[in-house]
Amino acid sequence: MGKGWKNILYMGLSLGMIAFAVPRIDLGDWANPSTIFGVVWIAFALLIVAAHLHELLGVEEEKKRQLLRIKRMKRWQLQQAVTGKRRVLQVRR
Repeated sequence: MGKGWKNILYMGLSLGMIAFAVPRIDLGDWANPSTIFGVVWIAFALLIVAAHLHELLGVEEEKKRQLLRIKRMKRWQLQQAVTGKRRVLQVRR
């Protein structure tokens, strides 16, 4: 089971929990501790769904690629320094 399937599964479970729990949560009196708990619980469940959706959409993929390029460049520079070959590279943007 790949990474994408886990996100889909967990997001589906979270949505299922929300669909099951929302009709059962009493949202009548806002000063009631059970109402406050219900609202906070729904907020956390929606946060979990949003996190899995964020991962599924791959919003961070470009940032991960850039960080990987930087790590490769630093590794190359360290290798050049250790072997005594000092070359200056021009970075393409």
